[in-house]
Amino acid sequence: MRAGQRVQESIMNVHASALAEAHLPDEQTTAFAREAIEDLSQQPKKLSPKYFYDATGSELFEAITRLPEYYPTRTELSILKERGSEIAKIIPENAALVEFGAGATTKVRLLLNQSKFAAYVPVDISGDFLQAQANGLKRDFPALGIYPVAADFTTAFELPKAVASMPKVGFFPGSTIGNFEPDEAQAFLKSARQILGRGAQMIVGADLEKEERLLHAAYNDAAGVTARFNLNVLVRINRELGGNFDLSAFTHRAIYNHARHRIEMHLISRKSQTVRLLGTSFSFKPGESIHTENSYKYSIERFAALAQGAGWRVRESWTDAAKMFSVHALEAAD
Repeated sequence: MRAGQRVQESIMNVHASALAEAHLPDEQTTAFAREAIEDLSQQPKKLSPKYFYDATGSELFEAITRLPEYYPTRTELSILKERGSEIAKIIPENAALVEFGAGATTKVRLLLNQSKFAAYVPVDISGDFLQAQANGLKRDFPALGIYPVAADFTTAFELPKAVASMPKVGFFPGSTIGNFEPDEAQAFLKSARQILGRGAQMIVGADLEKEERLLHAAYNDAAGVTARFNLNVLVRINRELGGNFDLSAFTHRAIYNHARHRIEMHLISRKSQTVRLLGTSFSFKPGESIHTENSYKYSIERFAALAQGAGWRVRESWTDAAKMFSVHALEAAD
């Protein structure tokens, strides 16, 4: 066994011991703890963006979508409004609409108003936020079967039995596909195809490449909402995992990586410091980063190639007049 392997195994044994002694309350929290410890132990340090979305994080993200600098949400909404009748024509009647990573219901309402769905299955890791949104939707669509699923949509999960016999249409708006590394995005699309089943369709939003100044402004808003959203993952670690992060000792930074076609979000340590989490210490140098999120920007052609590699065919693609954003209708290639 090499020295590096021995050190890594020693680290993981310490982490396992800390988790065993922590008596964490549920499986999701244990997974959060395990991933946080492993990711902060790496060089460079990182945290998964899926843990942004506790109740506060979900609310902050909805606030981001209303910011003047943040173009993706309003642009995608305009595409769904203008092209809604075209989308409806290719969706089978009485299908189940399965939204991966469901947030506020603004976008899904556009699909529900235009198409004749029999059921809606919102899937999200933030159970309380998910249920609140589902309750509001039920009041406005009383005939629609609504079956919330609290799950990590990046992993395999079971659809409710009530929709088993219905045609399935996946919905993945908001350019969330860009938060995955390209190989991870392809793996997610493969997983979604398997979950939705034979003959499935999927509607996916993807942000497009554009001028850097527009991208920089969108992720470094003047009001500082994105900064609070980024820092909230440390608040969550402190609250749920007993961490002792000092929020004032970290600052938000978002930059565009030209070579990789992506915005990168980081939390930058303002000073030399040590943070503890479940008995494990993490040292930071001044200027050291925790890499919290990527947002890849696609061309129409690169996204089509990504989908094809995951077993989907692009049936139709739509953009706004300025080609800021894209919406794609996919169909399973089997």
